[in-house]
Amino acid sequence: MSTALRMGLWQRTRTRHPVAEGLIHHSAAGSQYTSLHFGETLTLEGIAASIGSVGDAYDNALAESTIGLFKTEAVREDSPFRNGPLKTIDEVEWASLAWIDWYNNDRLHTSIGDIPPTEHEVAYYAKETIPAQPVQGLA
Repeated sequence: MSTALRMGLWQRTRTRHPVAEGLIHHSAAGSQYTSLHFGETLTLEGIAASIGSVGDAYDNALAESTIGLFKTEAVREDSPFRNGPLKTIDEVEWASLAWIDWYNNDRLHTSIGDIPPTEHEVAYYAKETIPAQPVQGLA
């Protein structure tokens, strides 16, 4: 989890969209999120940890909703992201990657004005007034 977090932060910095101060990482109470190493990583990156209540379905409603969409849109038998039964890990991974790409780049999201998330992100940063900062170590 720490590596994935650092990769995400690096990507944001690389694309000149670093996370703002006051970032909060909300997660379930799983051991991968409550480990000492992950907590230290959050602290070192200046991110506040927020861990949900154990057994509280409403606490992680967004994640549960996304999982439901994934099952409905990517995994079910008539999904356009698969050709027949998913028999191998590779088939599951490719179907997952195709769905994630579609979800972020093509799927219209009502909560952000019936546009895809990538379009919303581009519009958000076009309005932002924070000057771009050079990434250390990159020339």
